[in-house]
Amino acid sequence: MATDIRLLRGKDLLKHADALHSVYAEAFCAPPWNEDEERAVEFVGRLVDNVRRPGFTAALAFAGAETIGFATAWTTVAPFPTDRCYPQAAAGLGAQRTVEWLCGAREIDELAVRPAAHGTGLAAELLEAVTEDAPEGRSWLLTSIRSPRAVTFYRRQGWTQATHPSPEGKGIVVFLSPRHPARALAAIPL
Repeated sequence: MATDIRLLRGKDLLKHADALHSVYAEAFCAPPWNEDEERAVEFVGRLVDNVRRPGFTAALAFAGAETIGFATAWTTVAPFPTDRCYPQAAAGLGAQRTVEWLCGAREIDELAVRPAAHGTGLAAELLEAVTEDAPEGRSWLLTSIRSPRAVTFYRRQGWTQATHPSPEGKGIVVFLSPRHPARALAAIPL
């Protein structure tokens, strides 16, 4: 069956909350993420506020009427946020690079695909859909070092790892998109 990807802006995404919950749960309640049902509920609850963020955009993938994947993104505000995993990103980049590289850029918040669609290229299509019109090509995201599969996926898509926590750690890593002007300035791993 053909896949249809649709871009949504703002509160129109909330009409798909049940489907997003289902995809999120399938994608993140399994290893290596091991999130529980409560985290999937929290994700949907955050959408009410997230859809109001500057530059909010979402891409939903459909196979027929079924939602099989999604990506959400928005513009990172200045001053740089201090909740969730943002402090780890700022610590890894330093204050100046955090502001210059991340503030005002398109931040990918979530990318999730049902396991049955893994390996089909759908995640790459969703990622491209929410970043193709990023200001000056500036997009970035965070992922966990505890998921080698996610880290490898972003590298294969041409994203540049800009922070390098301990390989044995459980920290987060910042990735810059292939068109981000600062990607050539990112430190390479030792």
